[in-house]
Amino acid sequence: MSTTDEATLDRGFFLRRFEDVLVLEHGSSPRTIEAYRRDVIRCAAYARQQGVADVSKLTPGLLREYVYTLRDLGLSGATIRRNVSALRTWFRVLLAEGLVTHDPTERLETPTRWRTLPEVLTVEEVLRLLAAPGLDEPLAFRDRAMLELAYGAGLRVSEWITLAVRDVLLEESLVRVLGKGSKERLVPIGRSAIGALAVYLRELRPVLERGEGQGILFLNARGAPLTRMGAWKILRKYVLMAGIERAVSPHTLRHSFATHLLEGGADLRAVQEMLGHADIATTQLYTHIDREYLRSVHRTFHPRP
Repeated sequence: MSTTDEATLDRGFFLRRFEDVLVLEHGSSPRTIEAYRRDVIRCAAYARQQGVADVSKLTPGLLREYVYTLRDLGLSGATIRRNVSALRTWFRVLLAEGLVTHDPTERLETPTRWRTLPEVLTVEEVLRLLAAPGLDEPLAFRDRAMLELAYGAGLRVSEWITLAVRDVLLEESLVRVLGKGSKERLVPIGRSAIGALAVYLRELRPVLERGEGQGILFLNARGAPLTRMGAWKILRKYVLMAGIERAVSPHTLRHSFATHLLEGGADLRAVQEMLGHADIATTQLYTHIDREYLRSVHRTFHPRP
């Protein structure tokens, strides 16, 4: 978001005042301040898109719709809970400062568990999605490389939009990923992803690069690093083109990567390493999906299901 856009939002939503109070009075950590600032800016931008330009006009219903929009974007329950916490803190500050007279977050529900198991695509659906970027699309080389890498390496969306060109080690069939907690890991990639990345790096990225790419792998049409929202919109476009009639987020590709590996017999520890999970219990969630898959195969093909 540009400085001008933030200034416009600040006039109606008191963003700077909120940040000042967090810094000077709450003693919040820089990491919390930055996260809360980002969360509140996102909510204010959403409100403005809905025609609400003043924080006093925010209603419980609009905030509830906003929370469900975060879910549709594929954000985790933990991230959404932090967003709700940021909104509650925001309104507590505004009330204390006398800048609003009511708090629409009072009955805003915090999601405790969006779904028991992550949504996954079938292998056939993934293949249709990866084939969707046709050569008639002006940025087809980028889009195909991005989708191949997202699924082929099981990356979080925050990882594939911040990946640098230097992190793509094509000759070694690896990508170097900086994950949560700034933990670095090496993830293998297959021939399809390598081929798509090689074509993009050779044919399109040099054309997009106009001195503002900052060494980032995936650039938008203006030559700047692709944003999370930009990546989500690209994915949604090709999901529709592939005829996949259900919600698909960037995280769905990561879930599908893990599930398909386990269905194929991959070792749980190896999948944990590739996903960058600190705790194997997180990876074990996918074994539940694998068991459901095996049960469905048994029901379908066994003579006495």
